[in-house]
Amino acid sequence: MMGLGGLDIGWLFIVIFILLIVVVVLLVITMKRYEAMKSRYDKFMGGKRATSLEERMQDMVRDVERLKKDSKAYANDIDLLFTKHEGAIQKIGLLKYDAFREMGGNLSYCLALLDEKDNGVMINTMHSNTGSYSYTKRIKNGTCDIELSPEEQEALRRATGNE
Repeated sequence: MMGLGGLDIGWLFIVIFILLIVVVVLLVITMKRYEAMKSRYDKFMGGKRATSLEERMQDMVRDVERLKKDSKAYANDIDLLFTKHEGAIQKIGLLKYDAFREMGGNLSYCLALLDEKDNGVMINTMHSNTGSYSYTKRIKNGTCDIELSPEEQEALRRATGNE
């Protein structure tokens, strides 16, 4: 009883020992949590030998800027391709028929070749016993200045998709 007011020093040591065990257990738990957090942090930062997070983010920003620039270039290239190929043949309408009703086999044909704006040419080849005859007509905006035969009209409908 060393001035503790009647408190047995044995009990004091027991309480201090229990508190010491609690502190050690809490220390072990804290160390395990620290190791888990440090592992996640190292993984997030790319390990000890990897570049820093800031450098990685700067690289990503540079990559995004390069991709934006490339995207604009690709869009310009696509526009150029569309412009160049606007007048290319894109629509075809073909109708085979028997022009003189005597030959059989549908050896005559009408062929409509049109671009995107329905401009192009109509080729009509008629086959008979005496030979073949070919005619062409200019198509502008899906119409012709010269009257089209029913077969030619059908070939034009097929080419323009107005069936």
